[in-house]
Amino acid sequence: MLKDRFGRTHDYLRISLTDHCNFRCTYCMPQEDMQWMPHSRLMNAEELVRLAEIFVGQGIKKIRLTGGEPLVRKDFSKILESLSKLPVELTLTTNGVLIHHYIQDLKQAGVRSVNVSLDTLNPEKFRKLTRRDQFEQVWENIQLLIDEGFRVKINAVALHGLIEDELTGFIKLTENLPIHVRFIEFMPFQGNHWESKKVITAAEMLSLASKEFEFEKLYDEPHATAKKYKVSGYEGTFAFITTMSEHFCGDCNRLRLTADGKIKNCLFGSQELDLLGLLRKGEDVIPTIQQSVASKHAALGGQFSADYQKADPEKIQNRSMIKIGG
Repeated sequence: MLKDRFGRTHDYLRISLTDHCNFRCTYCMPQEDMQWMPHSRLMNAEELVRLAEIFVGQGIKKIRLTGGEPLVRKDFSKILESLSKLPVELTLTTNGVLIHHYIQDLKQAGVRSVNVSLDTLNPEKFRKLTRRDQFEQVWENIQLLIDEGFRVKINAVALHGLIEDELTGFIKLTENLPIHVRFIEFMPFQGNHWESKKVITAAEMLSLASKEFEFEKLYDEPHATAKKYKVSGYEGTFAFITTMSEHFCGDCNRLRLTADGKIKNCLFGSQELDLLGLLRKGEDVIPTIQQSVASKHAALGGQFSADYQKADPEKIQNRSMIKIGG
């Protein structure tokens, strides 16, 4: 069992398969000429699965595959099949554009829940945000996931100046579709031009939603990052991930493994310990995993306070979101 000095048990691992992505979202990866990590630095399939096995042996019960975009990895199916043999809940976060190529692989691996990143329902805004003209393919794949019986969550980064016009449309999706829409407060990472004034809080979004809908607060499961709501009579739900306005660090159970095999004990943490390097040397990685968990800060990676308006993105030591893996 991986327990930190604050008594938090960590049983959820997010594994980044790659730092590559086929989109160029402006708030995540602002440069078209991104410098990708060389292939030799990335975990190969066998190394990734071996590290996953070790984590499971230490009490991990859930693994989420992330990126970049995990489906751009050519050996995705092989990795998925190998991980499906572990006694864990296996899930995926994707931009959705390649889902139709892997739908049967996901079903055979026992994946039942897929998170799709989608920040707008307007095809033209989608093209400007992602620098790719593929909204229709993403939407078709969301429909495909629903038709194939997957639990679908849509993750929408709430960008001030954009989400105000999109909020109603996203919530209306939940009327006739069993979709779970989650609005994520805009978070600071290296190179994403974060400013506190760009954050629109969950409270502000709830106020906007209340002008259009009558809804109820739902129960939030232990370790939940999203505060859930439901419009009466609607099939789906909507929720807010309140990282900036009301963090949920006190109940955190997550660890992250980057595509180059570094363990991060917090999304915002600067500390990274090299598990892949140790594995390649034939050394035991368990003490390093335990060291990482033991040194976890109480909140927000120890890098800024709960008052997000005082956060200085220039002083935050971290990777860009695409190189962390979400």
